Amino acid sequence: MYQIDTQCVHSSRCPKAAYGSLTTPIFQSATFAHEGLDIASEYSYSRLQNPTRAALENRIAELEGGLDAIAFSSGMAAETTLMNLFESQGHIIAGDDLYGGTLRLFRHISTPAGLRFDFTDTTVLENIRNRLQHDTKAIYVETPSNPTMQVTDIAAVAEIAHTAGALLIVDNTFLSPFFQRPLELGADIVVHSGTKYLGGHNDTLSGFLVMKEQRISDQLRYHAKTVGACLAPFDCFLLERGIKTLAIRLEKQAANAAKIANWLQQRPEVRKVYYIGFPDHPGYAISQRQCSGFGGMLSMELDAPETARRILREVKLFQYAESLGGVDSLITYPMCQTHADVPEEERLKRGINDRFLRISVGIENAADLIEDLRQALEKKQ
Repeated sequence: MYQIDTQCVHSSRCPKAAYGSLTTPIFQSATFAHEGLDIASEYSYSRLQNPTRAALENRIAELEGGLDAIAFSSGMAAETTLMNLFESQGHIIAGDDLYGGTLRLFRHISTPAGLRFDFTDTTVLENIRNRLQHDTKAIYVETPSNPTMQVTDIAAVAEIAHTAGALLIVDNTFLSPFFQRPLELGADIVVHSGTKYLGGHNDTLSGFLVMKEQRISDQLRYHAKTVGACLAPFDCFLLERGIKTLAIRLEKQAANAAKIANWLQQRPEVRKVYYIGFPDHPGYAISQRQCSGFGGMLSMELDAPETARRILREVKLFQYAESLGGVDSLITYPMCQTHADVPEEERLKRGINDRFLRISVGIENAADLIEDLRQALEKKQ
């Protein structure tokens, strides 16, 4: 088996690429002709499967160490299809520090449909054990969490889930398979917003579910083809192209994030930096055990709301934008962007206030990024 940086370039190359093409062709076809009445065809209709999407899915499954992967039109489309896997009236334990769109789905779509959710701090294993019920179907964790960078012990939660007869689902968006492989730690399903690090260039939406058991794969593929939120061939092409540079992008982004996090810790305007690479982070030891790197994400709490607004106004290289994981460095204001739909009391309890910013570090020169933050912090009013 090749190392993962080699796999990013060479995994699951399309075996039928025309004329020796190094890239998977874009099969921009909605339907495929059958060779004959009694001759089985691999492809028939692109909602079910498409050769370009199949190549991408095989690549993602290989990188995550899974049996199968399904590509969707967005991360939320993947999560919505995933929820169809569970019976109505079933019970799910989920982290209480999740991406705001996930919380919105669980509370305002899945709950009215009959599912019951218990939200808790999944970094405390006893919290999970205390919430298990006779019909608990799954435990859903995001690690590191969005946006306060909490780290959950995947292997330990997997043991709890499986003892209770439940599935463990892990959102691996923040670290990607380059830094973290949840299936190898005991997870049953991995979720990705492929829009982020997998694509890496802020130019397309996508989502993935990766499974390690045939039974779960068969069920999810049935729901996927029925719901129909599949990833289009051209978007699959963009994702495959992005994944080829995943390793070098993540290495640069992680190195930049470490430098910026350490610099921010020294600034008087910064009250707290949320970064899993700090030795005093509560999840540092777990991260060292289950991850091969600390990623390119960090958050910070500032001394005043005006300081946060000044940064958003004055930065030149950083862009004030909602996404993450691309080559461009972005700053997000979670209270009015990613977590705007989370009730204020709940946001404040987690520390997501008007002084809180999330940073997705890109591949620019770290010194330039630090200088950009410095000039924004010191800008005279």
